[in-house]
Amino acid sequence: MNKRVRHLGIVLLMVAAALLMAGYAIGAYFVDFALKRGNDTDPLAPPAACVNIHDKGRTVPPELTGVKENWEAVSSDGRHLVATHYMPTNPGKRWAILVHGYGRDQRYANNYAKAYLAHGYQVLTPDLCASGESEGQYITMGVKESQEIVVWAKQIKEKYPDAQIVLHGVSMGAATVLMAAARDDLPGLVAVIEDCGYTSAYKMFSNQLGVIFGLPEFPIMNCVDVVSGIKTGVKVSDAAPVEVVSKIKVPVLFIHGEADRLIPPAMMEELYTKCEAPAAKFTVAGAGHADSMKIDPDRYWSEVFGFLAKTEGN
Repeated sequence: MNKRVRHLGIVLLMVAAALLMAGYAIGAYFVDFALKRGNDTDPLAPPAACVNIHDKGRTVPPELTGVKENWEAVSSDGRHLVATHYMPTNPGKRWAILVHGYGRDQRYANNYAKAYLAHGYQVLTPDLCASGESEGQYITMGVKESQEIVVWAKQIKEKYPDAQIVLHGVSMGAATVLMAAARDDLPGLVAVIEDCGYTSAYKMFSNQLGVIFGLPEFPIMNCVDVVSGIKTGVKVSDAAPVEVVSKIKVPVLFIHGEADRLIPPAMMEELYTKCEAPAAKFTVAGAGHADSMKIDPDRYWSEVFGFLAKTEGN
């Protein structure tokens, strides 16, 4: 009898080990697919999942002309970070840190930077974690990225003590600025512009798992969450603006395209509802993901700068 019990125990341990190994393999595949940059031909290529998610018709905006300078910084975990500082003709106290989306880099903020520069804002466009020229192997969907925004804000305030900082992010950049604004160590913040961000990366990826692969959330996302913590240092579930948006104390403007199929407008509504700071929102009819500015630029910038005008002098 004891031999049978021992044998059964060994079998159960072997099955458990096999399940753990399979779970890790599944999680590792999807973590690398969604978050790891680089491939056999290009070490700086965005994650493979970007092929399925990105709008293939979107091109890099034209390079900005005018006075600019390269900035450098070091992240809290020792990675080299880069950004570009653009200066308007008559700079004032107002700054905008413009935060790009998933699998993009700072060049995709050029069109937004152009509008801010025209309104006299100084502009900083960072390359986020594992994007562009900033170091890192894995994107963390807003966790390490939000920590980097604090680093850049501190550098602005060190160089320009009277700076009043606006954060403006699109898609993952929107999630990033919400998480950054919810921190208590970001200096000089006066307002946040959130354009088509998600409530949580876990929920967003769960939705895409079904869309792209036709696979269920359980148990795959559970495996992804655990393995992402091992590989990147943070879990996918840690990238959850909805859990921290209530901590933001400055005014927030929420923007979303009504035809967004990647991040549904309902996510904006949930974020807006949970935001306890002064907030406003608007949606753009016919706009897909991250397309609101492109579809209706006149209204977009009228709403943005009208909202920001109310925060001046604070």
